[in-house]
Amino acid sequence: MCKRAGMLLTICAFIISGCAATIPRDAFLLSPTSLEDKQTQTRLYETEDEVALLSAGIAVLQDMGYSVVETEKDVGLITASKNVDASDTAQKVTTVAVVVAVALLGGGVMSMETDKEQRINVSLVTNRSKNNKGYLARVTFQRFIWDTADRLTRAETIRIPDIYEDFFEKLSKSVFLEAYKI
Repeated sequence: MCKRAGMLLTICAFIISGCAATIPRDAFLLSPTSLEDKQTQTRLYETEDEVALLSAGIAVLQDMGYSVVETEKDVGLITASKNVDASDTAQKVTTVAVVVAVALLGGGVMSMETDKEQRINVSLVTNRSKNNKGYLARVTFQRFIWDTADRLTRAETIRIPDIYEDFFEKLSKSVFLEAYKI
């Protein structure tokens, strides 16, 4: 009985070690645009009230149509998300045209899945600035796109500067309103 248990443990160990995922060599390398991205995603707010900054962030995100998923004031974190229609008429027309062309040329059956829905996740993190003259607020927007077959087709960080500028403009106004209880 002990030999069988030992053999079973050995087999399980080999199976588990064979399933271990390997980490790609470049997994921890910074992208060439990481410094630029960080500058776009971060602003300094000269306030001593981190809770008020987080409250202003929640108000802005809710005004932008996001649902707050999690708040951790002790670590200065807010996460929020919203679902948005991802269908694109041009993509649908192109897909139909390709399917028809392949069928006319005697090709096989092709799938007609197109983008259907995207979830946009937002993460807002606050940290005390190095010179203790306020808090740094860093926001990141990511999107996850599913097709009409409910398969995740894309996951990416949004790097459109106007989105970040718009967010920080609204946050600045909200911080001002919070500070003066307006």
